[in-house]
Amino acid sequence: MSFDDLVVEPPAAARRLLGATLRSGPVAVRIVEVEAYGGDPEGPWPDSASHSGRGRTKRNAVMFGPAGFLYVYLSYGMHSCINVTSGPDGIASAVLIRAGEVVEGLDVARSRRPGARSDTDLGRGPGNLGTVLGITLADYGTPLFDPASPIRLELDGAIDAAQIASGPRVGVSTAADRPWRFWLPSSPAVSAYRRSPRAPLAAAAPSVVPGAGGRVRRGTRGGARS
Repeated sequence: MSFDDLVVEPPAAARRLLGATLRSGPVAVRIVEVEAYGGDPEGPWPDSASHSGRGRTKRNAVMFGPAGFLYVYLSYGMHSCINVTSGPDGIASAVLIRAGEVVEGLDVARSRRPGARSDTDLGRGPGNLGTVLGITLADYGTPLFDPASPIRLELDGAIDAAQIASGPRVGVSTAADRPWRFWLPSSPAVSAYRRSPRAPLAAAAPSVVPGAGGRVRRGTRGGARS
């Protein structure tokens, strides 16, 4: 598998990343939750919730490049959030990696998140995932399919559609109805759906959280986005 698998529309790229392995140094995670983001109004996938929703800037420039590169930004000024660029070169889109199960380097991951309640919690949520992988803003633009890269993405076989759930993205105040969040219900590492208090009330569509007894959880604090 290669970056060609990601040269597709944002939702297809997001689904393709489920089950893939992301490696950073001694730690590797299996991706279990993602969100797709499009781009500017003039492109094929306009998305007002995306960092590229108003066009190219220095911060989001990598989103307009080829697929398979790392887009990193800080959430709340301290948490590194990990995105994988997707789509054709020149058209902005990316996939936010929201959660992953640690499959290698568990001791290192634990040392990076000593406050985690369990191993399942280590990579739950985009900020926590960035922490356990040790990824920072310095890794912005890293090619993920280069064998010599310190951060690598390994795509396994595509997950069957019947094993994938979808729903609204977490914490976005615009395009709040768009069902571009995808996850594996079989994984206990999937995060809760938290709705932005700034989103229109009519757009409310909570997700059932796997591993939480089927409970629907609402939040008042927005999450990260691409």
